[in-house]
Amino acid sequence: MILTISRLAIFALYKDRLVEVDNYLEMFSLGFRIDLILMCYLSFIPALVVTVMPSTMRHITTRFLAIYCSIFLFFIFFMELVTPEFIDQYDTRPNKLFLEYLIYPKEVATMLLKGRLITIIIMMLVLALVIWLLKKTASYVFSVPKSTWLVRLIVFPVLGFFLFWGARGSLTSKRPVNASNSVFSNDQLANVMGLNSLYTVAFSLYSLKNETDPAKLYGKMSQEEAITRVRAYMDIPESEFTSNEIPLLHPQDADSIQDRPYNLVIFLQESLGAEYVGCLGGLPLTPNLDSLAAQGLLFTNLYSTGTRSVRGIEAVTTGFLPSPSESVVKLPNAQQDFFTLANLLKPKGYNTSFIYGGMANFDNMASFFSGNGFDDIIDETSFTSDGNKYAMKGTWGYSDEDLVLKANEYFKSLGDQPFFSLMFSSSNHEPFEFPEGRIELYEEPKASVHNAMKYADFAIGKFFELAKNEPYFENTVFVIVADHNTRTYGNHLVPVDKFHIPAVIIAPSLSGERYDKLCSQIDIPVTALSLLGADFEHPMPGRDLLHLPDSVPGRAIMQFHDINAFRVDNEMVIMQPNRPAVQFKLEGDKNQIPMELDDELAKDALAHVLLANYLYKNREYTLPYLLK
Repeated sequence: MILTISRLAIFALYKDRLVEVDNYLEMFSLGFRIDLILMCYLSFIPALVVTVMPSTMRHITTRFLAIYCSIFLFFIFFMELVTPEFIDQYDTRPNKLFLEYLIYPKEVATMLLKGRLITIIIMMLVLALVIWLLKKTASYVFSVPKSTWLVRLIVFPVLGFFLFWGARGSLTSKRPVNASNSVFSNDQLANVMGLNSLYTVAFSLYSLKNETDPAKLYGKMSQEEAITRVRAYMDIPESEFTSNEIPLLHPQDADSIQDRPYNLVIFLQESLGAEYVGCLGGLPLTPNLDSLAAQGLLFTNLYSTGTRSVRGIEAVTTGFLPSPSESVVKLPNAQQDFFTLANLLKPKGYNTSFIYGGMANFDNMASFFSGNGFDDIIDETSFTSDGNKYAMKGTWGYSDEDLVLKANEYFKSLGDQPFFSLMFSSSNHEPFEFPEGRIELYEEPKASVHNAMKYADFAIGKFFELAKNEPYFENTVFVIVADHNTRTYGNHLVPVDKFHIPAVIIAPSLSGERYDKLCSQIDIPVTALSLLGADFEHPMPGRDLLHLPDSVPGRAIMQFHDINAFRVDNEMVIMQPNRPAVQFKLEGDKNQIPMELDDELAKDALAHVLLANYLYKNREYTLPYLLK
């Protein structure tokens, strides 16, 4: 009853969108099937206990059932209660991402209390009522009637058979019914409506075992074939790959060698989607970024690899392919001797740093950076409020304004030493806190995503205002790029428009240029290296977009939860766990037309997913000097 009522309520909230899906009523029959599977799993232990416990101990059996069933009823109710808020943010039911956020209870609790206080209060009151009702009624509802052992032993095999059948979902299929069986449309939200949230979280937890072997999810391919197919997209002659131990290692030669190579600063912007950027046809929220775009190189058709900050960090600092596993920022085999721009530039005399207004232990950033070539990690603990030097400390740390002040001070202190730095903003994150009086508000109330975007742009402008007055400015390549969009949602398996992000490169050799071909976030670090005035050798599979021939089609790789999209020009292959690949033709980012699957393009898509796992698992995404 709880699950059915919840499904109806969520359907009512998103009715306008869901009724557009063909055969949308299937979500209810599919949902009933998944609900039944969950109930059968949860009922097996009570059935076993009722069978084996003697009637003289019925009070103990009743107490066990009351506690067991109350706990799971509470969790079922709780998960459905939080589902609308999760869908509102991530366009899907609670999943692996829900589990990840449990690692950071302080930050998440503060964010929720500041941004969704009324919702939290209502939820707590409802849950308190549920607990009270369970406490009052559980012993009566779950009381065990008296029966003989013989009757129970005779009944149990029949009951056990039906529970097994119900939990498996089928007696004829080779595999048990799972989350992939709820997929009946090209709308991700409609598909997860056929699930329930305790099931999706439990299934995500169970599926963690598959993260080390994506071949179980998407299909098999030899490592040799995967390497060959990925290399073919790198636009590099086969003869230039220089190592058997590091399959993608290759040289990248500079157009001209500088006596002193240029500095590299990557300013990673939290949640800055293209829809908020004026120069990309979005809302008029970014006058400073728009002005900088006219002075440098603007990428108009760039797509993020994922929907989380760690995916953005992974893309711009390592150039690594997105995989079904966690970002390498959080994976154990990548915590040391993994390729990063810092590990590449440090042997060339660069100072390397990560500068962030929050706590660097969030999402395991500090561990990853310190083990992979970053000399200095400057985070919240490095800031001070003495003399009102810094503007504001919020839920996620010091404001973007404070971040750029700190970064400018640090860069000035390095003198003439070349440096590479990753700056990571945080103000444009719910609950959208920023200092008073810095911007003319776009709307009321102040704590809105649009106002936060304007403030983030204000901080970008302030940083360049400061930097242009310092000697290091003339010797620096600056990259401003988003990690992902704010919310990724839409009525497609992969809402491509929500992966569209801005990137601008400001460099001594660039002025008022645009790059309009389709490209990926993993292309940005490779392209930036070509502007530094030095030769490099690295394993990044991204492309140097400044030297990519016009005849080579654009490519983007996008990961949306456990769905992977591989796009070449306007054709896109989508891979879902335990289902055949499907292909679409894109007319713009929002119109996706089903088309016949191109087997070779599907193999290319699979190769990029599998190779990420091969390289990570075998520790083959590194540099020669790190192998010694």
